[in-house]
This record gives sequence, structure tokens and C-alpha cells, in this order.
Amino acid sequence: MILKSYIKMVLQVLRRLDYILLYIWYRLRYGITPRQVLFLSDSRNTMTGNFYFIEKALDESYIIKKHLYESGLMKHDKKSICKDMATSQYILIDDFYPIIYPIPLRKQTKLIQVWHAVGAFKTVGFARKQNHDRFSMTHRHYTDTIVSSESIRKDYAKAFRMDIQDVHSYGIPRTDIFFDEDYKKQVKKDLYDKYPMLKGKKVILFAPTFRGNDIHKAYYDFSQIHFSSLQQSLGEDYVCIIKLHPFIKNKYQETLDPQFYIDLTSMREINDLLFITDILITDYSSVIFEASLLDIQTIFFAYDLQEYIQARDFFYPYEEYTYGPVVKNQKELEKAILNPNDYSQKKEKFQKKFMSSCDGKSTKRFVEQLLGGKS
Repeated sequence: MILKSYIKMVLQVLRRLDYILLYIWYRLRYGITPRQVLFLSDSRNTMTGNFYFIEKALDESYIIKKHLYESGLMKHDKKSICKDMATSQYILIDDFYPIIYPIPLRKQTKLIQVWHAVGAFKTVGFARKQNHDRFSMTHRHYTDTIVSSESIRKDYAKAFRMDIQDVHSYGIPRTDIFFDEDYKKQVKKDLYDKYPMLKGKKVILFAPTFRGNDIHKAYYDFSQIHFSSLQQSLGEDYVCIIKLHPFIKNKYQETLDPQFYIDLTSMREINDLLFITDILITDYSSVIFEASLLDIQTIFFAYDLQEYIQARDFFYPYEEYTYGPVVKNQKELEKAILNPNDYSQKKEKFQKKFMSSCDGKSTKRFVEQLLGGKS
């Protein structure tokens, strides 16, 4: 096991040897540029999510560099990335970013993980059952990360093998919009103008996560839900937005009624959709954390709960997350939609445990505490 882990580490270095050598070259030639902030992502091609709010909060004293997703690693400008990594005072990533892990970053460089998911739901990194790679460089060398509440600092410390003092409960920047009434009003207006079919209806948001451990083979089992039957059971008072996880490769085969269903999977961020949502149907998605900040009926459609636990597992028992009914089949799902129960006490307990640091000021704290604040 130890030998296998060591070999994987060596291969990890060899795969990125060109980046390592280029980085060292630029590191020898240039010093750090004070207040230079580098945003790196291999999952998003625009400045959305936490990146958007952090960049927006930076004043003119900061120098901003960006390298986002461009249809795979082969499209990256290696020289430009390596130079920016070598000269930046702050490097921000929001997900798994394989290029940077073997890079021998300067001690003066802050590598900050602003993880894309809120709360602590599905285990990640070294918290996963099957991750025992002693020599793995993945998720190593983060100087700081942020979480949504004090109580989950220890979970991220374990996931990223960090000292707990470097895991900060400043809240999550992208949740600031849930406390901005003007923003919410504008988003609602924009969505209703663009999709008038949503007006005057009870809006269901169907937002499941993917199955499978390999993102290249990620899928959802659409045999578990029959969209035409759901429409017939609910009637004309409802409409349904479908927002699948971006990793899901397969598609549902049913032909959907455009007056009842609208597929907005192509939208990168889900949070704006929550402002017009009455009923959220999900399973193991971190969207439950943001949804808990709003008055939304949440239903957990967990048809494969035991299998999912075996494959992925959670930081806490599943019942600690479910501030709504857990259903296993279509009949139970339809019943839960039409006959809602009161889960307000459980939801309040959930918010205190997982979202207590999200108060509309997370971005401000992040910039002041981790990026040096105002010059």
C-alpha cells in the first residue's frame, strides 16, 4: 500500500514536470508582485460563484490575474500560468486543481482554497473512506480555506490535512446575496421576464447531484423519475425547472412539455434560481445549504441512499442534513409535494450547525483577513 501510494506521488510529479520546471524558471527570474491575486479554475470558464464576489470586492490596489477552464488542460497557456503562479502573492482555487499540487510554491505565496460547495456534506479529499494515499500531493499545501460555520472547521481540516487554525469560519462569499434584498428583487424580475411561464406558478426546482466516482462517467438514473407522470399528478398550478449537476453526462429520454418543464442545466450557478423556487427536490447536493437560508420546501429524493453511502459517504449521518422528508420512489415524492409537513425546527437546527457564519458579510471578512484588506 505504501509503495503504491509513493508510485502515485512520483507519477503525479512526472505528469506536471513541464509546469514544475517552468514555474522554477520564472521563480528564479521574478519576485512576488505585492497584492497580485491569481484566480485558477478547471471547472468554470467565467468568474462565477465565490470568485465573482471576491473579485468584485477587490479595489484598484490589487492586480488581478485569471486562468479559467478552456476545454481541458491542453488549452492552458503553460508559460503564462507558471509566470503568474510564480509572481502572485495570493492564489485562489475553488475546486480540485491538479496542476498546482506538485508545484514548489514560495513560502510567501498564499494558496487559498475557496471550495465551491457550502457546508460539509459529501466527504472530500482525505476525509473519504478510500483515500489513504500517504504521499498524495492532492489538496496539499493550502495555506488557508474558508467554511460556512465554526462547527465544521474540523471537517475541512481533515479533508485537506490542514491545521485547524488555517480553516477560517468567515462564511462563504457567494452566500452574501441571500442577505441582499435589492439583488434578490432584481434576479426575480430578470428570471420572470426571461421565463414568463414561471409567473403565478408554484416553482419546483429539480436539482440532483451526480452518481459515480469518476467525473468522466458521472450519471443520473432517470429511470427513478417519470417526468410525464409527475406533471399529470401535480397539474397546472406547478412548473418544474430541471437543473442537473454539470458533471452528469447522460440525458433523460422523455419528451417534456415546455409549458411545464424548463431545463436550465446550462446555468453555471444555481443560487439565483433559488429565489424563485417554492419546492426544491434534491438528494445529496450541497444546494441544501443555500436553500436553508430561504423559505423553501425541501424534499430529499434519495432512492439509492445506502448505495451512495457505500460509494461516497457523508461527514455526518444523513438524517442530520434532512430538514425535509426523505422519499425513495415517485409515489412518495408526489405525496411529499402535495402534502407538505412542518420541518421548521429541524431546519433551524441545521442552519445553526452548518450556516452560522453566513450573514451577508462573508466577502468583506475574506478580503480583510486573507487578502490584506485595504492598502
